[in-house]
Amino acid sequence: MAVDSLETEIDTAVRVVHLASSLCVKVQEKLHLPNGGHVKSKDDDSPVTVADFGVQAIVSWVLAEVFGDQNLSIVAEEDTETLSEADSLGLLGAVSNAVNEALSEASKYGLPKPVKPLGSSEILKAISRCNSVGGPKGRHWVLDPVDGTLGFVRGDQYAVALALIENGKVLLGVLGCPNYPVKKECLSNGCNQAMKTKAVAGSVSKGCVMYAKRGSGQAWMQPLIVGGIPESATLLKVSSVDDPVLATVCEPVERANSNHLFTAGLANSMGVRKQPMRVYSMVKYAAIARGDAEVFMKFAQSSYKEKIWDHAAGVVIVEEAGGVVTDAGGRNLDFSKGVYLEGLDRGIIACSGQVLHEKIIGAVYASWESSSL
Repeated sequence: MAVDSLETEIDTAVRVVHLASSLCVKVQEKLHLPNGGHVKSKDDDSPVTVADFGVQAIVSWVLAEVFGDQNLSIVAEEDTETLSEADSLGLLGAVSNAVNEALSEASKYGLPKPVKPLGSSEILKAISRCNSVGGPKGRHWVLDPVDGTLGFVRGDQYAVALALIENGKVLLGVLGCPNYPVKKECLSNGCNQAMKTKAVAGSVSKGCVMYAKRGSGQAWMQPLIVGGIPESATLLKVSSVDDPVLATVCEPVERANSNHLFTAGLANSMGVRKQPMRVYSMVKYAAIARGDAEVFMKFAQSSYKEKIWDHAAGVVIVEEAGGVVTDAGGRNLDFSKGVYLEGLDRGIIACSGQVLHEKIIGAVYASWESSSL
C-alpha cells in the first residue's frame, strides 16, 4: 500500500498516543503517593499496572471507533486474565476511572469521545479485542501499552508504542516517551527526582511523541503538552558519529533477558570509551533517532524470544530518521511471523548510520568466535 494513503492512520495513531501518554503521566504520579497505585505481577513476575490496561483499552476503543471493529486486528501485550480475577476488582475500578478520565478529554486531542462513560464490561471488551497474533498477511496494529513497566513503576523511563504492520512490513510507528528528558545526560544519570516532586498534578514539563511513516525519509517529534496536541513538530535526525570510539551505546537496564557481559566485551573490543547508557524500554530507539546515542545492541539470553511490540515502532522511527536496524547477521527484522521476531540471528543492532553499523557487525562476528554465548 502506498505510504501517502496512510494519513488517517498516522494522524489517529499520533493523537491516541498523545492521549495515552497523558493517562500514563497521571497514573505514574499516583504510584508515588501513599496507597496510590495498583501494581500486580503477571505469570512471568513482570509488573502490570493501571496504565498498561488503561492505555490498551483507550487505543483499542479509539481504533475501533475510527476504523470500525469488523476487520480490526490488534496485537498487544496485555490480556484480561489478571483483571478478571476475583481479587482484581480494585484494579479494574482504577482502570475504569483512568480510562474514562482520559476519554473525557478525547475531543481536545481530535479523537472521538464516548457518549457516556464506558462500563467495566466495555473496557474489558476493548482490552480483549487486542487478541490478534499478527502474521504475514493483512493489516495489524501492534501495541505495547507501557513498554518498560519496571521503569514506569520506578518513576523512570518508559514508552507507549504503537505501530501498523501490513503484510509483514512496518508502515508506521509512534512512540510516546513521557519522561524523555530534554537533556541527554538525564537518560543515564536518572534525572527523575524532578518528575517525582512535581507540584502540579497532570502537568507535563518534559516528554515527547515521536513518529514516522515508512518510505517518507522523515521522522518527527512533538512535545507532550497538557490537554491536547501541539501545533508543530521537529524533524529528527540521527547522529553523524561513525567512529565507535566516540559512540554512545544504549543497553537494556534489565539483566534478565539480555547478555550485558557480551555487549560490554563487544563495546570494549571496538574501543568504545563512553559509559553505556542504560535505559528502560524503547526510549533507546528514541535516543538514537534524536541523535542522543549512536548504538543500541541487545543480545538475548538463549531462552528469550523478542516480541514484535517491543521493536516495531522504534525500528521504523530510527530507519526513517536515517539509522539502520538489523539482527546481528545484518538482516532486516522479520515482523511477518506472528507475535515473535522469529529467525533472529543472535541479537538486534540499531545504529545511527551504515558505516558504524558495518563496523559493529564485523566486531560481532570477531567477538562471537571467542565468546561462549
